[in-house]
Amino acid sequence: MKRTFFALVLAALSMVACSPKKIELPTTVSQLKMDEIYNEVKTPYKYGLVMVPDSNSYKMDCPTIFRHDDQWVMTYIIFDGRGYETHLALSDDLIHWKEQGAIMQFSDTTDWDVNQKAGYPSLIHYDWGSDYGIDTYDGKYWMSYFGGNSTGYEKGLLSVGMAYTSGDPATLHQWERLAVPVMTSKDADARWYDNSTIYKNFIIKDEERLTGHPFVMYYNARGDSINPDRGAERISMAVSDDMVNWKRFGDEPVLNHHKGITGDAVIQKIGDVYVMFFFRAYWPDGQTVVYNSFAASYDLVHWTEWNGQHLIEPSENYDDLFAHKAYVIKVDGVVYHYYNAVDKLGNRGIALATSKDLGKSPMTFNSTEESTVK
Repeated sequence: MKRTFFALVLAALSMVACSPKKIELPTTVSQLKMDEIYNEVKTPYKYGLVMVPDSNSYKMDCPTIFRHDDQWVMTYIIFDGRGYETHLALSDDLIHWKEQGAIMQFSDTTDWDVNQKAGYPSLIHYDWGSDYGIDTYDGKYWMSYFGGNSTGYEKGLLSVGMAYTSGDPATLHQWERLAVPVMTSKDADARWYDNSTIYKNFIIKDEERLTGHPFVMYYNARGDSINPDRGAERISMAVSDDMVNWKRFGDEPVLNHHKGITGDAVIQKIGDVYVMFFFRAYWPDGQTVVYNSFAASYDLVHWTEWNGQHLIEPSENYDDLFAHKAYVIKVDGVVYHYYNAVDKLGNRGIALATSKDLGKSPMTFNSTEESTVK
């Protein structure tokens, strides 16, 4: 009996000794590495506008880029005074884009998202310089969005919805939507930082299960423990095992500046470092009030912010009010930084800056009078 007992003990100890140890990843990124990332992602050449609406009665915003069946695909959102709809465009060369139409439109129903559907395709390959394909889960392509039933520019209660399709994501058709939001500021587990409203969201695969879950959502939300509606906008995390049921991750935002806006996270992975592109707005920080920047992380949770030169800021007549909301990729050795360009008349379109001089876009905004749509 004693021999059997000791044999079991030895076997257990052997299993413990042979089991792989969880690698402790750094929680900060060195300044040297941050400098390397900046030099890799910077795009000093502004090509100019690549997508503009027909008039400044429409506001074009928030590009998301992926590749499918040898075609570059862009989704973007348009605001027309009523709310947001999500649209599709295609390109062969990442510069010239052909608008296809809306893939999520206003509803003529009493749906919770009847007047707002601002979508962002999920599960896009995010390794730097990769094929930028888009994955399915459970036989479907997925697109998170923020939606609501109030009219106006980001008015009322906005919540996270989930859309999906078993069709071709590069072909114009209406995506289906889950009947109810997957995350809202009224949830029982809502945090102090997202208890007012939730804005843009972006979902990636956690290939290494660093969070313990296969899917991670980064989202903007406004909130405050005392006065939620007057809170700052911050970037936070949620996780899921099935793309439908989501729960907040942690009890604090991952990026927080306590005032103004920190928002619109998108992710790339450069080597062993995750890079989050985001924009900053509306707090004392020099003369530029809205611009794009980045942060870096080894574990998807702890982020080190870049404190050097802005990636994109207003400098041209087409972006002299705002230059923000990034989507950044590297293709054939060239970095493409798409962003939202807003001029002082209120024209709003999609512009491009690159790491290589590709010339200047001939495109201009179609309106020369101040926009009446706010």
